[in-house]
Amino acid sequence: MDPAASAHAAALWAGLSLILLLVLSVLVTRQRRKHRVEIGDGGVPALNQAIRAFGNATEYIPAALAGLGLLALVGAPPLLIHPIGLTLFVGRVLHAFGLSRSTGTSWPRAAGVLATWISYVATAAALLFYAIP
Repeated sequence: MDPAASAHAAALWAGLSLILLLVLSVLVTRQRRKHRVEIGDGGVPALNQAIRAFGNATEYIPAALAGLGLLALVGAPPLLIHPIGLTLFVGRVLHAFGLSRSTGTSWPRAAGVLATWISYVATAAALLFYAIP
């Protein structure tokens, strides 16, 4: 097993997740400029949604990326890291899309949360597996 391949797999999902966070940040900035709101949401629903989409991503992505990085460090195969990373990334994109479109329940938000939780469970299980010598 090539340890570099595991690191490359984790790096792919970290890089894509950072791009997602950047896009969500830009969407917040666009709403702030459009509505001339510097702090808070100014009572503007669209700005509040953009802030929450970014905020929610920042609440979930860092821990998941830490888990993927640790999996790479312990030598988990890329064929384990890639599906988890893909599930996480798709889940976060779906959730952000759903939240940016509606504050109510929507299938993209629900599917995004489910995919994120699945990636969390898979990461936790894999880390526990690799933690036992």
